[in-house]
Amino acid sequence: MSEFVWDAQVAEASHSEPESQSQPETQPDPEPQSEPEPQPPAAEPGNLTLSASDFSALEARILRAVETVRRERQARAAAEERAARLEAQLQEQSPVVEQLEKDLHALRAERDHVRERIERLLAQLDALEL
Repeated sequence: MSEFVWDAQVAEASHSEPESQSQPETQPDPEPQSEPEPQPPAAEPGNLTLSASDFSALEARILRAVETVRRERQARAAAEERAARLEAQLQEQSPVVEQLEKDLHALRAERDHVRERIERLLAQLDALEL
């Protein structure tokens, strides 16, 4: 079995003594308590050991995290590529949109001019009928 030391959890391990050990033995227990959980074999004082199965679980979690980061980076690269492609497409279509706006403005001006001419002709017809 391999052992690995975790310095970040040293303080936690040193404070995890069961309360029954800190009480003096001269006081009678009013209620029977369950047996304390078996403690892992002590290595060096202040060190926390990691079993092979714990290490395997940690390794699996790290591999899943690496895979997640890899997938997210690929998705980000694909999104950036798509955004660049759409930006280029927008730049290509911008002159077309400007031309269509100019044509629309010209057609509206022509429509207004035709409307004015028709109104003048109708006014002349009304004047003849009198």
